[in-house]
Amino acid sequence: MQVAKESSFRMDSSEAATKLETTYERVRLLASGNAVVVFTISSCCMCHVVKQLLFGLGVGPTIIELDQDKAGREMHAVLYQLAGDGQQPVPAVFVGGKFLGGIETVMACHINGTLGAWHRVRSKKDKVTGRNMYGVFWRFA
Repeated sequence: MQVAKESSFRMDSSEAATKLETTYERVRLLASGNAVVVFTISSCCMCHVVKQLLFGLGVGPTIIELDQDKAGREMHAVLYQLAGDGQQPVPAVFVGGKFLGGIETVMACHINGTLGAWHRVRSKKDKVTGRNMYGVFWRFA
């Protein structure tokens, strides 16, 4: 049996920082790539609640299942830093590329009525298809 050297598993601090920055950039690009993005774990019941709430409101969010993504652990670490104050990092809801929050924030907004209406807004024509593109924006009451 061959045992890998311990040093092969270590990353120096600059490598770790670079990997974290790359992962942060990936999370940022995913979050800003669609109107509503939810980072979840497929077996998480609170993630299921947030997804059902959004679907019930007529929103079709982009869902990123961290346990199905090969960089899921790294993205989970980035979300943990974004959540802060000991909050659970998933579900993590982004609206318009901005971090809205997790289950507590989304449910609080829904209960107190500040979880605004979703609006379809006509934007410009797609250059490839020639069809009108539609976007969704978030409005707080």
